[in-house]
Amino acid sequence: MKIASPRTRKRLHLLTGVCLGLFLLTHFLNHALGLVSVEAMEGARRIFNMVWRTWLGTVLLYGSLLVHFVLALESLYRRQTLRMPVREMLKIVFGLSFPFLLVSHVINTRIESALTGFGDGYYEVLSRLWASPFSASTQSIALVLAWAHGCLGFWFWMRGRDWYPKYFLLIYSFALLVPLLALLGFVVGARSIPAMASDTWFKPVHTPPEILSDIRRIIFATLITAVGGTLLLRAIPVRGKIRVTYPDRAISVAKGFSVLEASRAAGIPHLSVCGGRGRCSTCRVRVTEGLERQPGPSDAERTTLTRIRAPDNVRLACQLRPIHNLSISPILGGDNIGLRAQPTEQQAAGRERHIAVLFCDLRDFTLLAQKQLPFDTVFLLNRYFETIGEAVEESGGVIDKFIGDGALALFGLNNRIEDACAQALTATARIAKGIDVLNRNFLSELDKPLRIAMGMHAGPAIIGQIGYGKASALTAVGDTINAASRLEGFAKEYDAQLAVSADVVRYAGLKVDDRESYNISIRGRTGTLETLIVYDAAEIGAMIEAEKRETRPLA
Repeated sequence: MKIASPRTRKRLHLLTGVCLGLFLLTHFLNHALGLVSVEAMEGARRIFNMVWRTWLGTVLLYGSLLVHFVLALESLYRRQTLRMPVREMLKIVFGLSFPFLLVSHVINTRIESALTGFGDGYYEVLSRLWASPFSASTQSIALVLAWAHGCLGFWFWMRGRDWYPKYFLLIYSFALLVPLLALLGFVVGARSIPAMASDTWFKPVHTPPEILSDIRRIIFATLITAVGGTLLLRAIPVRGKIRVTYPDRAISVAKGFSVLEASRAAGIPHLSVCGGRGRCSTCRVRVTEGLERQPGPSDAERTTLTRIRAPDNVRLACQLRPIHNLSISPILGGDNIGLRAQPTEQQAAGRERHIAVLFCDLRDFTLLAQKQLPFDTVFLLNRYFETIGEAVEESGGVIDKFIGDGALALFGLNNRIEDACAQALTATARIAKGIDVLNRNFLSELDKPLRIAMGMHAGPAIIGQIGYGKASALTAVGDTINAASRLEGFAKEYDAQLAVSADVVRYAGLKVDDRESYNISIRGRTGTLETLIVYDAAEIGAMIEAEKRETRPLA
């Protein structure tokens, strides 16, 4: 049931969707004028008809509706698995149900008027639609479902654009107001017609010809056959089976499945930030066996793979539809970062403690983000935060917050300052090693390796729940926090990974006499702060291990 190339299908789907969306928008705004008067609706309808009631407008409208519906059936047939995100499922359900609800409206406004000569203006159409509660309700439901389908399509199309988050609230408000005003205009306009006064509300004002019932049955039968036939074709196993082998299991799927669909059908977690549309590279897999027998990448897939400088054996799981057995290994995991060991409010609120504070920042991230796909930037940033979070938590600390591409971590909320400083230093070594791992994993995609700058200080701070309502959170305030933040800036100035106060090192029981230190002035703080500049934070781990060996008692 392949009707066109993927690129042609995408363009047709987009163009027909835009055409139908424009029709719905102008039609609903026309309905909304019923809040003013039926005369206002009629005046706008004459302008509306100059576009959509001409032969060109009619061909464009119904041609778009037919092509869009056929593309939806073809997409449903190709999908092979009905496991999908809820929004995608609603978009498909709304789109397929809309033609069934639209039948009565088309018959009342176009076919009946052509057969009987009964007017197609708002006075006549509103009277016919409100002749029974069923007709009015069907029209209202069709209005809502059509608009919901269009809004979901617009969201899938635009959600990856840079400007979309900025205008989301405005777009969301507009999407709610248009159908609401259209429904109100639909009701108020009908109520204002003398023939539809309260004493005759929902009473027939005319008897439709019998032929209209036959036409309605034919159209419904055609739609049911089309949808039912598509579902039946999906269920017929005519394409044979292939075997997709993952690192921990192997599954059999029908030919025509994409690798992403195979993962979803088998319940295997597989990351796909853009929803499987080839607009990002987060679903990419490494093909370890069988690549030479598979179809080559499409132009869209090749463009994305080229942009991330992927090697020849890497493909997008949402675009690769294997025709022979193959073995794959997903490159990016689907787990999300989460903070697990947060202290309770009763444990940490409103008290002063001596703690160690770590600030960590990713250098030149703005320049890096400009060269990445938006979805890939988000994924890379989350992987960086995951590296920081795991290093801090495994060392015994707590993430206070993430700020932009930086992170603030606290150590010593429930233990001694000496232990807290040792934990904080251990965390810096783990972070440095984690960044090295990230650089190796993303070597082909980054023009320059990721670089970090960390600042660390220890001292008194006030720990508590600070903020308002849901925006309140556990945090720390005081001079110690400010000093650690300034030291992170000094690490950047010295092009080093870590600037740590000598107090932290001494609290941790490490020697600083043989290491070069600087007396740094910090804005807003009297005196200077003795600071060690560490160009490679991984050295901290070696220092800690050496100190443990020296203090370990002999057997």
